[in-house]
Amino acid sequence: MNKPRPSRPPIPDAERVALSELASAARDAAALLKLLANPDRLLLLCNLVEEERNVSTLEALTGIRQPTLSQQLGVLREEGIVETRREGKFIFYRIASAPAMAVLRTLYDTFCRPTGTSSPKRVSPKNRRRVDEH
Repeated sequence: MNKPRPSRPPIPDAERVALSELASAARDAAALLKLLANPDRLLLLCNLVEEERNVSTLEALTGIRQPTLSQQLGVLREEGIVETRREGKFIFYRIASAPAMAVLRTLYDTFCRPTGTSSPKRVSPKNRRRVDEH
């Protein structure tokens, strides 16, 4: 036999609006995380956290070759994550999205910052212990 479910109280309009805004923000965050989940794009962006760089420098730093480099930079530009500026024959890229920079700064500080600086030691996710195990 099924017991009758208790009825839920109606959600006030103000909370519905907040829920709608929260759901929209969650969709935006998920889209950003999906965009950052590509290893080549993430590698490029980690190299742009501290300063803008030109395409030749990005290629040398990351080892990502053409046409993959151009393709991934194009995706990031199209999505508004990076912007470009031209100086002579060089095209420089910089991070343009504040939400992306906030996420990337955390990732950079945790995983990408060069050793010997005042940052946490880089630990691979496979070797990272759960917080509650400390």
